[in-house]
Amino acid sequence: MGNIIGTIVSFAIVFFIVTFVHEFGHFFMAKRFGVGVKAFSFGIGPRLFGVRNRRFSIGKADAAGAGTDYRVCLLPVICYVQMEGEGAFEKDRPVPPGDMMAKTRGQRFLIMVMGSAMNLALAVVLMAIVSGIGARAVKYVDDPPVIGWIDAASPAERAGLRADDLIVRVSGREVKTWKDVLVAVGLAPDREIAIEVVRGGERLTAALATGSDKRTDAGYAGFNPRVFTQVRMVQPHTPAERAGLEPGDVVRAIDGRPVYFSQFLEVVRAHPDRELVFTVDRGGRTLDLPVTPRREGDIGRIGIQQEAESVIKKYGFAAAIGNSLRENSYNALLIVRIIKGLFTGETPTSQLGGPLAIADASYAFLREGWVSLLTWIAFLSLQLGVINLIFPIPIVDGPQIVILALEALFRRDVSPKFRIAYTYVGWAMMVALMAFVILNDIVRKLPNGWAGLWPF
Repeated sequence: MGNIIGTIVSFAIVFFIVTFVHEFGHFFMAKRFGVGVKAFSFGIGPRLFGVRNRRFSIGKADAAGAGTDYRVCLLPVICYVQMEGEGAFEKDRPVPPGDMMAKTRGQRFLIMVMGSAMNLALAVVLMAIVSGIGARAVKYVDDPPVIGWIDAASPAERAGLRADDLIVRVSGREVKTWKDVLVAVGLAPDREIAIEVVRGGERLTAALATGSDKRTDAGYAGFNPRVFTQVRMVQPHTPAERAGLEPGDVVRAIDGRPVYFSQFLEVVRAHPDRELVFTVDRGGRTLDLPVTPRREGDIGRIGIQQEAESVIKKYGFAAAIGNSLRENSYNALLIVRIIKGLFTGETPTSQLGGPLAIADASYAFLREGWVSLLTWIAFLSLQLGVINLIFPIPIVDGPQIVILALEALFRRDVSPKFRIAYTYVGWAMMVALMAFVILNDIVRKLPNGWAGLWPF
């Protein structure tokens, strides 16, 4: 029950923030140009209470007057703004001064684009705050993609890739960091992709048939970076405590041989009751600590919680803003690439996430802490801003912005019939898309995926 409540609350918090900022952008610019705003709604569903013309009311708003109804509704998940003349396409209807259609195309353009602009601004501000506070990140993400080890019987092993290979291109795209590689492979599950590596000064290309992660549907290759194991916590009265291991220690080698993160547990478990010499990096100092794994059944344990080596990335004021702009630029291009891939077939539709996936992720980030949650809100805000600018569905902002640009170019308004037909088609597309992503969210939770929906 706690998980369900936490998921619902975290989803409501995240979606409320990103939609409030978006709708406030429309609201602010509409007021700036004298467009009448019928309602600014905090939530959807029946009106609980609100203020209109400085008068508080419960239930339905007072019909008298023409001021904005600032209202709170039953489901406080998203916000929306209702403007005068918005969605009214009748050819000969009267157009009062406060109507959207009474404003110039330039003014209408700014009203429509300001929602997305506010989302982009929120993403930059939140990531700058996170960069200034300092966030823990896995160390290897920004390192050159040199393979540290390869999983046995993995796609990478079958493709002939080796440790110490430097990955330079994936599917024809240049990659400079492990972040680039993880994105490229993650977006290509169950596909054959070309991996170009540098080995001993020579460039080689391998055909790699990726697998897929059953839980996330992300692509899996089986090559791993040179990332070491970091001690997160030492349990009392254990071999690790007796040996002097401390939280934050980075294990660089065992018995003089480099041991990377995914190999670490395997080595420890394989040597019960046998002394191992851990070469540890502790704040820049190198220490050799003898550790004897305690036998538990047939395996050895030393009594620590471990994680991949991580660092705290913290920036000053100006550097935090610069890092935020870099991160958001990278993510914006990634969002565009994913959307483009949905139409070209490069991105599988199974990777689309709907409300259930967003809710699950929101709760997971909330449990990690406020820094993680702010990072997630920033990404969702950026995503909403980008999609509203480029997605070809009439009920979002992008197509309306395009129509205004075309009207300005040809110096004439689009016909009401076209707008009405465009809106109906758009609603049909949106309903179909939402039905698919919700069904896809449900399928992710089924043990047999889409096959689980077929009863025979």
